[in-house]
Amino acid sequence: MEVSPKKILVIRFSSIGDIVLASPVFRCLKQQLPDVEVHFLTKLTMKAVTEANPYIDQFHYFNNNLNELVPKLMSQQFDLIIDLHKNFRSWLIQFQLKVPVYAYHKLSRQKWLLTRFGINQMPDRHITLRSLDTVAPLGVINDEQGLDYFIPEGKGIQLADIPASHQFGFIAIVIGASYATKKLPIPKLQQLCTQIQYPIILIGGKEDQEEGNEIASIDPIRIYNACGKFSLHESADLVKHSKLVISHDTGLQYIACAFNKKVLAIWGGTSPKLAVEPYYGSKQLASHKNEVAYHNFIVPDLSCQPCSNYGKKKCPKGHFNCMQLQDTSSIAIAAMQWLK
Repeated sequence: MEVSPKKILVIRFSSIGDIVLASPVFRCLKQQLPDVEVHFLTKLTMKAVTEANPYIDQFHYFNNNLNELVPKLMSQQFDLIIDLHKNFRSWLIQFQLKVPVYAYHKLSRQKWLLTRFGINQMPDRHITLRSLDTVAPLGVINDEQGLDYFIPEGKGIQLADIPASHQFGFIAIVIGASYATKKLPIPKLQQLCTQIQYPIILIGGKEDQEEGNEIASIDPIRIYNACGKFSLHESADLVKHSKLVISHDTGLQYIACAFNKKVLAIWGGTSPKLAVEPYYGSKQLASHKNEVAYHNFIVPDLSCQPCSNYGKKKCPKGHFNCMQLQDTSSIAIAAMQWLK
């Protein structure tokens, strides 16, 4: 059935990384469909991720009350829903709004087979491309501009916010992640920082502040712990101003891609096999002049990796080899080579 929607609701409740990975959908819808009105539904806790996105006309926020939310959505009289989350909650909204729906292929069965039994039936199709596939029936195509992240005016960092020793250049190391199995242990991070002879800024949330202090303690002049000191936008701005980014599988890794930064991605309990590695559009990659834009660091030949779609609180096997066996010297060498 052909549709010419004028008002579209895009649903993606969380997380920071997943919303950033879906960001080309907003841009391509808005730029390629004349007069379309793009609305976005996400969790209230995710508001900052898209609040400055110029390709979204109106925002709707879920704050744990569907009974309050659904009537407001119904009053908008949407022509189409683009479901990029595809869970029971998004289905309930679709059921009550009773408008056509395009939903992306979540590949739940394939992910389960991969993480539970090591059987890889995942297609070679990045999650961002599958999100764009969802709107292909509307005639929308990939513009190859990559991911988007917008920092509202006045909400970035000031030069004086960071030490003078780091104002002429630094490497950003994102030490945070949503689950422990996605994070290098503190001794490994200390080892990595020791091997990188360049100013470093550690980035993470308030929950990472204590670990950041422990890591920075090995060289408090060269290593600045920014964890918990800055907002999401300010942390994103630190990533934007960095020389390059070293990151676990977390939202700021994809924000780095949006700013076309070079990324060294460190993988533990999750994996690029889940089609969530760093993503760049071909027009971004052209600016790198045939140099690689990112590199994945993953311990080879581990039958238990990946063990989860999202990460776990602790290693199911107890050995945590996916992070304990990471070669930090190789990561440091790659970082120093890229700086040169």
